[in-house]
Amino acid sequence: MSNQRNLVRTLGMGYVVIFVVANIIGSGVYKKIAPMAVELGSSTWILVAWVVGGIITLFGALSNAEVAGLLADTGGEFVYLKKIYNRFFSFMYGWSLFTVIQTATISSLAYVFAQSLNSIITIPAFFSSMQHFTIGGVFYPFQDFGVKLTAILLILILTGLNISGLKSGAGVSKAIMLLVFAGLFTIVFFGLTSHTARPANFMDIKDLTSGTITLSSFYTAMLAAFWAYQGWVSVGFIGGEVKDPTRNIPKGIVTGVFIVIFIYLLVNVTYLSLLSIPQLVHIHESGNQIAAVEAVRTFWGTGGVMFISLLILVTTLGCTNASILTGARPYYAMAREKLFFSSLAKVNKASVPSNSLLWQGIWASVLVLSGTFDQLTDMIIFAVFIFYGATTLGVFILRRRIPDVHRPYKVWGYPVVPAIFILFCIGLFLNTIITRPREAAIGMILIFSGIPVYFFLKRKYSKMESTP
Repeated sequence: MSNQRNLVRTLGMGYVVIFVVANIIGSGVYKKIAPMAVELGSSTWILVAWVVGGIITLFGALSNAEVAGLLADTGGEFVYLKKIYNRFFSFMYGWSLFTVIQTATISSLAYVFAQSLNSIITIPAFFSSMQHFTIGGVFYPFQDFGVKLTAILLILILTGLNISGLKSGAGVSKAIMLLVFAGLFTIVFFGLTSHTARPANFMDIKDLTSGTITLSSFYTAMLAAFWAYQGWVSVGFIGGEVKDPTRNIPKGIVTGVFIVIFIYLLVNVTYLSLLSIPQLVHIHESGNQIAAVEAVRTFWGTGGVMFISLLILVTTLGCTNASILTGARPYYAMAREKLFFSSLAKVNKASVPSNSLLWQGIWASVLVLSGTFDQLTDMIIFAVFIFYGATTLGVFILRRRIPDVHRPYKVWGYPVVPAIFILFCIGLFLNTIITRPREAAIGMILIFSGIPVYFFLKRKYSKMESTP
């Protein structure tokens, strides 16, 4: 009987905005300015990269909002791509979500949570004698195993919370988001008004015309910015649980992205007024420092380090929870369409896809043991922008295929806005292959591993249907 339960529409416009913001604001706002400083070497260009990243993200969100308004349902991009293209392409997206995009997002967020906890309370080391054990010279599963084990425990606890019910998970996201807003605005206020702030650090307009920045280095820096903006599309995954989704999802996406762009600019101006480019480069090269922590240290000392560490802890907790909550819905939708293992279509007594959440949590826990934080995030952005571009191309396809159908929302600036976003996706894809070949290769291997799975499932369900 439990398999016959359907998801319930309980979430209004406010919760849609909460999910958008909670899925975006995670570790990137604290960590990613340092690798951007390495690539660009200019505070002015770093701010330009954040602005461009926000604008491109908004272009993608506006384009996605038209498709979401027309096709909104549980599963988000999976549902959209199935209706725009075909079952095979939508399966490849769902498989990519499961193998790398969503699960690696959960893993990297949980890892940063564990790192922040370790800076407050030292986590015991486990299997120290095996920390140099490697798989193919790429993965070191037992390195910092205590931190990794903590990250895995967080994933499993939050997975259990979300299995217990949607409203409990949504309530946690709302409470955490309010704490994060308060913390970030506290940093901005006290940072910009402190005696250590130096506005001249980021106001040299001559940097823009120096000619030292290449298109490739700008694109590479954008990988970091896009990780910080990553997650806005996840609200489409819960389309079957949103009231009036064709109205609330597009408005929620656009509103949420605008809020995040505003917050990111304020926060990064604060960082750049407190830290010079050489300091940011040193932070990145150290491998164990976080830019936000060092910025707060300049005006609050060790007490500030405790404050920012707690804030990072709360932020990554909220973003991990939101990613777990929304991420499991596409696998549920895939299973309902006979494009994934049938057990993932089960909905429990709390009206949530419990098996989908469970398997997502298990694989995300496995991914915690692989890669570094930056390796995981670059791989995620490379993979996800393939499908972002495909969805935006769907705006043109659907305008031609079904021109007379009512669209609750039409993308502003059509056809220029979606065309710019598609071209940017192509550029990001090609540049990542050149500048981050290992991350691109691992991402493509995980994506293409879905091809034999697709044909296996197709043959399996065909046999089941033909059996009397």
